[in-house]
Amino acid sequence: MRIIVIIGVLLQGLIVSAASEELDLELVLLADATGSIDDAEIRFQRQGYAEAITDPQVLNAIADNAYGKIAITYVEWADMFSQDVVVDWMVIDGPQSAQLFAERLMAPPRQAFGRNAIGAALLKGKELIDTNEYKGLRRVIDLSADSANNWNGPSITEARDAVVNSGIVINGLAVLCRHCSGRPVSYNLEDRFFSEIIGGPGSFVVTADSADTFAAAVRKKLILEIADKRSAPDARVRFAAIEGTGAAN
Repeated sequence: MRIIVIIGVLLQGLIVSAASEELDLELVLLADATGSIDDAEIRFQRQGYAEAITDPQVLNAIADNAYGKIAITYVEWADMFSQDVVVDWMVIDGPQSAQLFAERLMAPPRQAFGRNAIGAALLKGKELIDTNEYKGLRRVIDLSADSANNWNGPSITEARDAVVNSGIVINGLAVLCRHCSGRPVSYNLEDRFFSEIIGGPGSFVVTADSADTFAAAVRKKLILEIADKRSAPDARVRFAAIEGTGAAN
């Protein structure tokens, strides 16, 4: 009986250890897969993230942190019932794991469809962070979208407040161009992201206004999130996609 008890204690210790791997960042990438995004643009969007996560600048940003590793998952979102985990949580700690993430990202077919439900997408991101097996120094949800509409599900404000109040930061990628996973809207999308979607200390918006700047925007966004290089911890910031530009607000 004593042996059984000892084994049970050891197993419990292993489970606790596995469930609390410490790292620098838990990052949920929420990518737009709503009706305005066709299949070619889904692939274009994935390709941008695949190239960014394997970029030497991004890998250097990961290596320069305290633990030298992050946990990341990629989700395509649409309506309130459609949030598809394309790549489940993976630890990225160097070129090999980054390349594996990129390969897994490009492989599956599209599964998310429907009209915009940003509130539901944000709450899905929170759920994924709350239930994962990691303990990050920082926790971030990154939402990309070509509009700020919310046709069904919980309101953006309700979801954003729930996320931010739990200590998770929300950043955004406002996609302004039609042929890089985006369709122009009648309002200032960057302003809507800034006032309605992002939240938490140091939260920011990056914009992409052409196919050429989309990949640069994704890379810049990941470096900012991984390295935690913010203008001020309590400020919210807007960045253009072009390297070196940015304006604090």
